[in-house]
Amino acid sequence: MAGIGVKLNKIYRKKTLLAHLAGFAYSTIITIAPMIIIMITIVIMEKLLGYEQVSYARRSLFSCTVLYIFIFALLAASPFNAVLSRFMSDVIYQERYGDIMPCFYTGLWINIVFGAIFGIPFVIHEFLTKQVDPMFIFVSYCGYFALILVFYTMLYLSICKDYTKITWFYFVGMLVSVGSSLLLVKLCHMEIVFGMLLSLVIGFLVVAILEIAQVKNYFHENTRAYLKVLPYFKDFWPLIISNFLYVCGLYVHNFVFWTSDLRMEVVDTFVCAEPYDMATFLALVTNFTSTVIFISNVELHFHQRYKAYSESVIGGRLSDIENAKSRMFGQLSTELSDLTRIQFIISVVIFLIFIVCLPMIGIAGLPLQIYPCLAAGYFVLFIMYGELIFLYYFNDLSGAVITAGGFFITTIIGALISMHFSTIWYGMGLFVGAFVGWMIGYFRLRWVERHMDIHIFCRGNLMKKGRGNRPSDRVYTKEGLS
Repeated sequence: MAGIGVKLNKIYRKKTLLAHLAGFAYSTIITIAPMIIIMITIVIMEKLLGYEQVSYARRSLFSCTVLYIFIFALLAASPFNAVLSRFMSDVIYQERYGDIMPCFYTGLWINIVFGAIFGIPFVIHEFLTKQVDPMFIFVSYCGYFALILVFYTMLYLSICKDYTKITWFYFVGMLVSVGSSLLLVKLCHMEIVFGMLLSLVIGFLVVAILEIAQVKNYFHENTRAYLKVLPYFKDFWPLIISNFLYVCGLYVHNFVFWTSDLRMEVVDTFVCAEPYDMATFLALVTNFTSTVIFISNVELHFHQRYKAYSESVIGGRLSDIENAKSRMFGQLSTELSDLTRIQFIISVVIFLIFIVCLPMIGIAGLPLQIYPCLAAGYFVLFIMYGELIFLYYFNDLSGAVITAGGFFITTIIGALISMHFSTIWYGMGLFVGAFVGWMIGYFRLRWVERHMDIHIFCRGNLMKKGRGNRPSDRVYTKEGLS
């Protein structure tokens, strides 16, 4: 994200209204460009291949397959990425760059193994229904793994400070998808839906290969110390829980509504709620820019305050430490306020564009009725994510778990209740869950501020921890006089 942050800093430095608008446009385009490219690719393939002539059942199978590939690939990749990111941060701080590639390969195998365990039961169930061609199932599984590789490798590309290249990788990959679809369907006379799915998988594999090549291009050294990262999973297991709960919370309300009256079942395997799922996607696109804006601003501004505070702790006076702490938490409040203000403007603009333009391309009715409440929910959710990042910054892993857990549980309960309301309130479960998570994160950060001195100065050990019998608590014996 740093590459985006530097670019945004240059834009905002002019401090004009036009500069702010340019910054909003730049961050929006860079952030959602991959999703837009994929959407445009699917639309182009539909137009070129005569997708409208395909039966409704086959079209539903294709849309559900793509939906499941995206959601469950993201869920499968989420548990371990936070720990791997923590390991890389420590490696970069210690300037041990040769340990990055061993971490990359170890994390890659962990994601592949966990992804296989996560996906195989579903594949077996789909195969046993005997309503889907085995080759179609196999290609879907390959697409699931390709997206796991894409999402995982993006974690390392954020270090390279060239996030814009990801957009170009998606562009090249999806261009290959369009070309492959024409070749497979028009020349090889492959069935349209299967040809489109196979072409998308080929495109995702191209994106993954380009990303992996870019990572290897940046990091040449390899110490081959592949096991160094494993102790981090034991020491920082709360990161796994908090990150997984947060990502699950992004979609758990969808899973709840898959059991509602909107439920649609395809080939006795896939379950979805098309109007709600479409509204969720639109709400995500509306607010997703906040992630890039926040992380880039933290790298450009808050990190300097955090660094100044750390240096004052090492060798400064008490007054210097107090002043640095006050400025650091003041910057924290500023970053959250700026994120809320900037993202509000972007979200309102995108919201208005969607409300006006989407009916022109056939997206109307239930999705647009559900969309406003979900858009508000994701707006609060991504502000909450900013608080979660700050809790990671201060190593308050318990606070991160409590925040993510509160958000996840409240979202489930809220969705179960809101599904009985009228259509416009279907997204209230997500909104309430995000608001509860935001409140927990806010008060937890205030708690960290009040206990910062204890957190910094009272967490060390005078003696190395070990196993064995407890030493005697007698430290002095006074000898009697003879």
